[in-house]
Amino acid sequence: MEIKGELKELIYQNDVNGYTIGVLDTDDDEITVVGYLPFISIGDNLKLIGKFVTHQDYGEQFKIETFEKVMPETAASLERYLSNGMIKGIGPAIAKRITTMFGEETLHVLKFEPHKLASVRGISKEKAIEMSEQFNENWELWQIVGFLEKFGLGVQNAQNVYKKLGINAIEEIEANPYILIDIANNVDFKLIDKMAMDLGFEYNNEKRIQSGIKYALSKATANGHCCVLEDELYNFVKSILGVEIEEIENSVIFLKTKEDIIIENREDNNWVYLENYYKSEESVAQRIITLDNASNIKKIKNFESELKKIEKKTEITLSDRQKEAVRAVNENNVCIITGGPGTGKTTIIKTILDMYKAQKKKVVLCAPTGRAAKRMTETTGEEAKTLHRLLEIGKLEEENNNKYSDLDIAPIDADVVIVDEMSMVDVFIMNYLVKAMYQGTKLVLVGDVDQLPSVGPGNVLSDLISSERVTTITLNKIFRQAAQSKIILNSHRVNSGERFIKQEDSEDELKNDFFFIKENNQEKILQQIISLCSGRLMSYGNYDFFKNIQVITPTKKGMLGTKELNKYLQEALNPLNDGTVEKQILGVSFRTGDRVMQIKNNYDIFWEREVDEYETGNGVFNGEFGTIMSIDEAEKRVKIKFDDEKYSWYQYSELDQIEHAYSITVHKAQGSEFDVVIMPIVQAAPILLTRNLLYTGMTRAKKLLIIVGNANVIEFMINNVDSKKRNTGLEYKLRNM
Repeated sequence: MEIKGELKELIYQNDVNGYTIGVLDTDDDEITVVGYLPFISIGDNLKLIGKFVTHQDYGEQFKIETFEKVMPETAASLERYLSNGMIKGIGPAIAKRITTMFGEETLHVLKFEPHKLASVRGISKEKAIEMSEQFNENWELWQIVGFLEKFGLGVQNAQNVYKKLGINAIEEIEANPYILIDIANNVDFKLIDKMAMDLGFEYNNEKRIQSGIKYALSKATANGHCCVLEDELYNFVKSILGVEIEEIENSVIFLKTKEDIIIENREDNNWVYLENYYKSEESVAQRIITLDNASNIKKIKNFESELKKIEKKTEITLSDRQKEAVRAVNENNVCIITGGPGTGKTTIIKTILDMYKAQKKKVVLCAPTGRAAKRMTETTGEEAKTLHRLLEIGKLEEENNNKYSDLDIAPIDADVVIVDEMSMVDVFIMNYLVKAMYQGTKLVLVGDVDQLPSVGPGNVLSDLISSERVTTITLNKIFRQAAQSKIILNSHRVNSGERFIKQEDSEDELKNDFFFIKENNQEKILQQIISLCSGRLMSYGNYDFFKNIQVITPTKKGMLGTKELNKYLQEALNPLNDGTVEKQILGVSFRTGDRVMQIKNNYDIFWEREVDEYETGNGVFNGEFGTIMSIDEAEKRVKIKFDDEKYSWYQYSELDQIEHAYSITVHKAQGSEFDVVIMPIVQAAPILLTRNLLYTGMTRAKKLLIIVGNANVIEFMINNVDSKKRNTGLEYKLRNM
């Protein structure tokens, strides 16, 4: 049924998702309403569709299914509407003056004759125009919200749609609902398709088929692929749309003509790309080759004698293979150095840094994540930046929905650029990096090719190595000190497809830094983890959870996935007591003292830091760890102090950027190191139980690694060389240019 009225009271409103309990004042009665009413304020006039239900504690309520915001009609309701703070510059006093002067003509004046507002005391001509523009923009936005709500699309997309399509958004969407696939975020194709069907679109409408093709390609890229085999694309599109292959072929030809998609013929197979993925791969291949073929103007003369000076100064004797790596950097403009833990990559980076600094050359250090950059800074003593910050691409990436292959980027002022943790770099970031390189600047790519590939599309490091077009030095010798670590020995064994060293087989001089606790029962594994995190390791190595220990798991789901583990560990390590403040948001309990992690890049958030001196800045980035210091209910915000001593205030509405970090996935741990790593291993989706995931998790531990779990599952992981090969074309392009 439908009810109309004015929102008189807000009993509760979730700041993140808009779930609301309020009181609606109708012509007949005051009704308690419950449901999702995002961006709604007291004084708003609403039309609600839903049904009456009886709550066991609170009695009769109206449960909202859909809603529409409608314009207030009386002068009194207009005054309340304008007083709610939605329009900048209009508060209760100004609202009263406006409605007193214009009465029921207020709406007409705001929409069509804003200059009249300037006759109201306290409103200038400029302010009057601003108020009218904001009023109209708010109203147009709400028309779009209401329109999209009817089709099950969340309000979070309304602003994006309004930005891209403007005041004619509804007309354009009705003419072609499939444009939402291109302009809105995380839109479900099935919902858009249903919307189109409801609006009268035919099954074999060309716009529908073209959109289905682009949707299929975007689904593939979400799994790390850059392209899809043409035949497989046709079959998938046919299965989701129920149309004939011939109709799909015609739409592919049309999209190819528009250059929305590109088809690459390789050895009798056609591979289909979305345009920006193809152009990013092509740009990376062309620029890598151009960079490598440029004159070697940064080459150090008298290299051997200069290297000896550095070895003497640093009191480090390089192995022959390490010298070969440093020599390769000197001889080539582009060079790759790859190897597992303990093979000397960090020593090579430090030597390259020292050598070129001694020649008065500028060396820039960078890595894909904040944690990896921080670790690079700690091991070299020189500042390392994240690639996003170095290239200043964050805002561009967000505004363009990751479609930024043709955007300009400022060049990097450097003689040598060294990138660590290269396995985490996707094809888009790599494209930006090579676009920022001056010809003649040296590019050194360092990473472990056997770790997990990037979260984003592509398999850049692997493709570069496989192409054999870039000089690559593979480090395979474990240095003596590293060879005493069971963590490193077992990591290399796993990477070679071998089992862990048995406890009884290990030599006396090996460190006791690796333990495998065999256990099949998940509840007992959970008990072991809680016990290890709750003080059991204090006596072993003075390890405290909040300072040294990280739980890493392959999966988010299940009893031993991150979601449940975070709840169990929070209760064990940070229980709710008299001194703890708690805030429930979206079903998650945030408490003072909680260990948390930033899960998306936020380039604008303000931070402060006071260590030796007071400093401020902007930006907290994906993967940064911190602790909740305080929760301010009055201001609806949370204070988080991060591991680098900076702290920021987060509004409740911004807490979707934060997750608990008592336990994190292996993917989130990549690029980081922790003193102690505890890894539960149990049965999970086979796609997660791979050798490179186990290997990546193991190599996150510096001082102690404890694996708790099922021996059969571990054996399966060791034997499961990742069969989900990514479909990319970078290697092909490098080989054929």
